[in-house]
Order: sequence, then C-alpha cells, then structure tokens
Amino acid sequence: MAENCEEKDILSYSICRYSSFSYNYVPENIYSDSPKDQSSRWSSDSNQPPQFLTLKLDRPAIVENITFGKYEKAHVCNLKKFKVLGGLNDEHMIELFEGGLKNDHIAESFTLKKEIHDNLFPCRYIKIVPLQAWGPSCFNFSIWYVKLRGESNWDVVQPCLQWLVTFREKEAIRLCLKHFRQRQFTEAYEALQKRTKVSLEHPILTELHSMLVKHGDFEKSEDLLWQAAEEGLFDQYICDQDYTPKWTPIEPLPNGDNPSTYQPGMRGGHQMCLDLQTESLYLFGGWDGNRDLSDFWVFSVPSKEWTCLSSDTHKEGGPNARSCHKMCLDYERKQIFILGRYLDASMRTAENLKSDFYMYDITSGRWTLITEDTHTMGGPRLIYDHQMVIDIQKQTLYLFGGRVLSSVGSDRSGEPSFSGLYAYHIPTNTWSCIMEDSPTLKSRIGHSMLFHSKRRLLYVFAGQRSKEYLNDFFTYNVDTGQIDIITDGTKKDSGVPSAGFTQRATIDPNKDEIHVLSGLNKEKEKRENVKNSFWVYSIKKNRWSCVYRNENTGQQYWTKMQNLEPVPRFAHQLVYDHIRKVHYLFGGNPGKESLPKIRLDDFWVLKLCRLSTEHLLRQCKYLLRKYKFQELAERDPHAAMLYLQNDLASIVDHKNIQERQEFESLASTLFRSPGDETEGTEETILADTSTHHMARTELFDQLVAFFPEHMSQPKGNLVDLIPLT
Repeated sequence: MAENCEEKDILSYSICRYSSFSYNYVPENIYSDSPKDQSSRWSSDSNQPPQFLTLKLDRPAIVENITFGKYEKAHVCNLKKFKVLGGLNDEHMIELFEGGLKNDHIAESFTLKKEIHDNLFPCRYIKIVPLQAWGPSCFNFSIWYVKLRGESNWDVVQPCLQWLVTFREKEAIRLCLKHFRQRQFTEAYEALQKRTKVSLEHPILTELHSMLVKHGDFEKSEDLLWQAAEEGLFDQYICDQDYTPKWTPIEPLPNGDNPSTYQPGMRGGHQMCLDLQTESLYLFGGWDGNRDLSDFWVFSVPSKEWTCLSSDTHKEGGPNARSCHKMCLDYERKQIFILGRYLDASMRTAENLKSDFYMYDITSGRWTLITEDTHTMGGPRLIYDHQMVIDIQKQTLYLFGGRVLSSVGSDRSGEPSFSGLYAYHIPTNTWSCIMEDSPTLKSRIGHSMLFHSKRRLLYVFAGQRSKEYLNDFFTYNVDTGQIDIITDGTKKDSGVPSAGFTQRATIDPNKDEIHVLSGLNKEKEKRENVKNSFWVYSIKKNRWSCVYRNENTGQQYWTKMQNLEPVPRFAHQLVYDHIRKVHYLFGGNPGKESLPKIRLDDFWVLKLCRLSTEHLLRQCKYLLRKYKFQELAERDPHAAMLYLQNDLASIVDHKNIQERQEFESLASTLFRSPGDETEGTEETILADTSTHHMARTELFDQLVAFFPEHMSQPKGNLVDLIPLT
C-alpha cells in the first residue's frame, strides 16, 4: 500500500552488490533522480534470474518506505513486478514487500514490512529483486532512482537492534531445545534450559509432550486438549480457516391462495435493510421487468412471515414507484431513509428531476417527505446506482457516487456526470458536500460502500465509470477525511474479486471482515458475465479469500440446483445480520439474454460456516486414538481389535470419505507380517531406544499446529540449517 512518508528521515545508502549492468547503466545511477535523462538508470545485462541490487545503509535503521523514481515517459524496462528484501547482513534477509510499478512517469512509494512479532526491526541491507519488466521478455530491467525513508535516530534504533539480537539468540536456543527433545538428549535439554532460562513452549504444550510422547498416556492427552479448547487456545487456528458457505431457501408461510398477497413478487433494483434488534427485514420498490414498483414489505425472521405494509407508498405520503434507489435504517431510532431513483429519458422533465428524500418512522408507520429536492439544500442532484450508509452513533448518512440524471440535451459534452461524496446530518437536517468527483476520489456507479462503525471508515470497492470497470479498493476516514488506498486496481490479481459492478457487499465490524457476493463481472477483454462467487476480505490481514465459486452457466444444471443454491444474478439485494452471522438474499436479474424481462423472487439465507471447536476436538481425538490403536496392534492384536470397534469407531466421522476409508484400512494392520516395514527415513535411523518416540513426536507436531504460533515450539528444525556444500 502506497502512502505519504515525507515526515520520515531520508536514509543514505551505497551500492553493496549487484547482479550485472549493461554499458554505462551502472548501479550508482540510481543515486540521482533525473527523469529527463534516459541514461540515468541502472539496467541489468540480462533478464535471467537472479537480477538484483543490494543497497547498504550508512548505519542500521528502521526502513519504512521505498520510493522509485521514473523516466519522464513510460518505458518498457520499468519494473512490472519486483520484491524488496531486508536484513542486518546481505546473506540472510526477509521479504519486506512484493508488488509492481505502473508504467508511467509518476514516482511511486511503498510501505515496507518493519515489524516482527509486533516489534520494530532494523535493517542494514536492502535488496531489490526485479521479476518482470513491462516490455516483452527480451527487455532487461531498469531502475531509475531509489529513495529510502525511515527512522535513523539511534535512540530509537538501538533498542530495536538489541531486541532483534536477543530474539535471534532466543530462537537459536529454542531450536536447540527442540532438537535435543526430539532426539531424546534429555541431559543436554535440561542443562541448556536450566542455564538459559528459555522456555521452548507454553507449559500446557510441555505437559502434553510429557503425557503423549514420554509416557504414551493418550487418555490424559485427550483431557489436556479438552482443557486447551475450554481456554480458547484453538480459536486463532479456527479463525484462520476458510469459510464454507451454506445456502438455504426460505419458504415464507403461506397466507392465502394468492402468493402476491403474502410475499413480494419478482424484481431487481430493489432495496432491503435489516433491523438487528427485531430481526425484521424491510424491502421497498424495484423493477419487475415492465415497470417500477412502490410496494413496501417487512419480513419477520422469527415467524418467517412477510407482511405488506403498503401496496403503494405514494398514496400514503411516501415515495413513488422507483428502482436503483438506496435505503438505510437506523435501528436505534426506528427510522428508514430513502433517496434516489432511475428515470427513463422520456421521463426526465424538470419536475421529475428533483431529488426527493423520504423518511419512514417504523413505530408510527408514517412517511415524511424531508425535502422535495436535496440539491436545493446543498445535497446531491437526482442520482441512481449510488451508495448510501448510515453512522447510527453520530446520526449521519454518507452518500457516494451514482450517475447524475439530467434532461435530454442538457449535457452538451455528452459525458455522463457522477455525484461526489456527501454527508447528511439527521438531527439538524443539514447536507454537506465533502468532495466532488475528482481524480482523488473517483466517482462511479454500481460500486460497494460500507461503514465500519468501530474504525470510523468508509470502505469503497469496485464499480463502473462509463466504459471503465474499476477494481480499486480504498478507505475514507469520516472523522479526519484521510483517504488510504488498499489496492489501486491496476494490477491483475486472481486473488481479488473480478472487476465489475452491482456486486453486493456487507461488513462485520466485530470480526473485521467484508463479504462480497458477485454480480455482473468484466473479466479481461471478455463480455460481461454473471457468475456466482463469494469473497471474504480480512481487514486485519489485508487479504481476500474466495470461499465459493461456481462457473456453471447451463440451464439444466441450475434447474437441478434450484433448491440448493441461488442462480447467478445481478441487481439483487443482500443484507447481513452481524449479530447472528447470517445473510439474506432476495430477487435480482438472472441476466438471461433470451428472457430479458425475467426477474427473480427467490429468498435465501446464507451462513458462513467454519470448523467448530467441537469438530477440531473430535479431529484431535481421532488422531490420538488412531495412534494408540497402532501401538496396541503391535503388542496385543486382540485388545487392538476391541479398541478399534469401540473407542476408535465412536470418534470417526463416517460422512468423511477419506476418514472412513482410513478407518476401514486400519484393521489390516492387525494382519501385517513382521517383514512389512517401510523403508527407513532419517528420523527412524536416528531414533533412540524408544520404539514409539518418533511416531509420537510426529503426532505431537500435528497437534501443536492447532495452537497459536507464539505458544508453540519453533517450526523449523536445527538439522535443516546445516548446508550440504
């Protein structure tokens, strides 16, 4: 993520090493920022890896930012992909950043990794490794200018350096302790631990190792794992696992013979909002393929019943029929706000182009016209396909983007106009324009915008601007006005949702997660397509993960799956109950070219399921009992058979095909002849007198993986650090 780092120190450096250079394009050229001089650059003599530049700082520093200057024009040798590594010596470095440069003339800055285990660490060497140039594969790599920024104050750096030295020393000791314990060098293990006072792991894991590996007490090992689960020690592992989506159709309870009287009809471009306190879902308007709608419904989740609050809100003092509007709910004060709509060109008269703004009071069941035209109050013009969210704590609505509607022929430029970022303070009935459409805050339609009530941030993702499909992702701080770019959308990355619009997004402020259900996508140079995919973005980890994707487009397939998962669609609505962790999906446009007017009226609930603590405990018990059976089979086949039939069978997940097949094959170990032994590995060759020590150690390592990393023994092995040259 690029950021402004001007307040940090500029760090002086010299060229330490380089892979190659061609002609006069020597590495020292990167000291000078001369964008008009085509020769002022380092250029490799080859594009074959490894190509690199290693910079040596004048003294150790906390390197926080790297800036790459460029030539005044786009250039084929600019770095499309590169890595930055850093460390205290040039032989042992860790990765600080991986990314790429835009192929333009504008300098770019990137934030580098500067912490290990929440502690700042200093670097003396920075290594830049080009991976790909913008031109064809025959072009070499060029770097024009490099500037490093960070903290060089020795009063700050010295404690960090001391911490790093101590940390590395401690980790080296822990690797030795792990090696001694694995090899049963008990005296060496105890002597080193006594001398250094360094702990290998959390006491509960040391106790587990003693019970399992040393004493082979599988029952007490199970008890210890149960205790760990009770203390929440598996929670981090569970949170790191991907979700599995579970769709369930909602069949409303019938109330009469005519479905239109007890549930909303087919539509797209409608709006929904959810009252978290009463579990009531409100739906208004939309387009049924022929006309705009003005019906208003509420669905009670506990009773599974729809209630039509109004068949025509306009007759009751509310908004007229509309689609592509936006609706927000303040569940504390029981108020719903509605703004915006789409109009056909023939309907865009001066009177119709007013931006009316309504509020519905849930308690009294009455509509209020706040204003006939928000533009006259300093708010937006009439817009559609915008986004609107509410800050319930400060009673403020935020609107961003949307296409501004104008009368036919009024816009002589021919270019569409997009609305900027607005705020509406409810108690004072006051609008303010925070920022107009600009390169800093590029407006769009069909995007997603979410409000994180705890972080006080607006998250904006994707959308469309004229013929441009956007894939950027940024935040806006509603208190400070700061904009931070998470991704600028210029890099092709299969690890993020495809560029498109009308995707639906929700946020869980408690879990720090954003959920995105796909809509109409634009992939590469292909035409628009509608596909099902569901993505989760972890705010803490800054990482997208696709938890579900279905590429099927055939009618026969979706007819078979109609009660198992929703068909792909756009112009649908998705709302989220972040307290009960469930999504609700209704309606939309399936995008059938043969039936352009068809809309959907199906209603679904989505639960994102993860591995539970109970399931993980069962998995641990299965591993323990499987290993105990294998040991029993060697010395007492009869006891092993009874154990297999009773204790082990009771813990097997027979729905898991792989686990069931493994369980069925275990019985064959009872009839294995003495000569049926596997070829010796390094571990078995080095194993001491205890026959089962290495097998139990492997089991212990499997179980340790479920605990937080800071509690566990080091992942590496001492012998792997020994060079073979």
